Amino acid sequence: MSQRTFYTYTAIIESILTSCVTVWYGNSTAADRKRLQRVVRTAERRIVQGAAALSAGHLPPQSPQESLQHHQKPLPPPAHTLQPSALWQEEKVTPEQLALLVKTEWQLSYVTPLYQFRHTQLKIYSRQLSAFLAAEKQQGLAVEVEGPQSTFRVSFSVVQGMAEAGDDAETVLIQIHSKPLFARQDEPQRPVWRGWLTCINGNPEYLRSLPKDFTCLPLFCSSGAAGLTTVVKSWFQQTFDCCFGPLEISHTSLQWLAALWTNCHAESSIQHLKMIWTLPVVPPLHVTYTVHPQDAWELWCSVRKDPQEQSEGGEEAEENSIDIEEVTRFMQGLKSHFYRHFRLDLSAGSLNQVSTALGSAKYSGRIK
Repeated sequence: MSQRTFYTYTAIIESILTSCVTVWYGNSTAADRKRLQRVVRTAERRIVQGAAALSAGHLPPQSPQESLQHHQKPLPPPAHTLQPSALWQEEKVTPEQLALLVKTEWQLSYVTPLYQFRHTQLKIYSRQLSAFLAAEKQQGLAVEVEGPQSTFRVSFSVVQGMAEAGDDAETVLIQIHSKPLFARQDEPQRPVWRGWLTCINGNPEYLRSLPKDFTCLPLFCSSGAAGLTTVVKSWFQQTFDCCFGPLEISHTSLQWLAALWTNCHAESSIQHLKMIWTLPVVPPLHVTYTVHPQDAWELWCSVRKDPQEQSEGGEEAEENSIDIEEVTRFMQGLKSHFYRHFRLDLSAGSLNQVSTALGSAKYSGRIK
């Protein structure tokens, strides 16, 4: 597995999971916020350590967002059951599954705890969802994918190695296969829709407080036709008495991703730093701002604190850590440069998208 693949997995998937916690939880204490800041500052160090571990032939035991979900409480009245994650605790994500996760653009949603969901009944769920899709198609509710389709085949599977804490439920991958109605008889079915439910480093106190019959898999990612996504969500809601909602990536989280990805440039070239801003004028003005990778890297190096400065405040500085002040100075440098050339103050607008060769993230909740 290449360093670039590992960086993509760490900087995109885990960072987005971190930024989305605020959707499910509403309150945090000062101590929680301090702990959250300390975790975020260690993200880059974890990435560097992960690259070294990867070169040695194994993945790192911890992720940048460890313990992050300690800081909030769930929006809806929740519940959860402890799943047998220990069965796969020593396993790692397979290269095929990792490639699928990091090379596909996903639409993020949140989901409330699932009632009486069992990892041991995935084959039954596959048959039930297949039958539900067939019924919806017969009623004309399931959209066609690139023309009329024959039957849909659904598969549920566990993505081993994603759970990082003993209380995390194992990640579940859902795939829908089909083929055109007039395809050759020997033509195999191909995936037309994918989705997955996951929980990484959930708040142990919250997870253990949930009733036994509930499973917490709060992040839902989907890729495929919107009509199929709607049908899949409808089946989950009817079967497991849960609710789905849209999940956006905040302006602050996009700035963090821009800084984290730029910080990886020395080990894995970002090739470019592209940002899309929206300015509040009538009609709205959309600005695409692309920065040469070396210019972005030099600016980032110029705003980095030295270890002595990082250790101010009584806390020991962590090697290669990143803090919010560095991110703020980095973004301010980018905006100042743009203003000198075009006399447009990007601070008046909002950052809607960030992309590099390592991946992309959009305010609308789409990541790759």
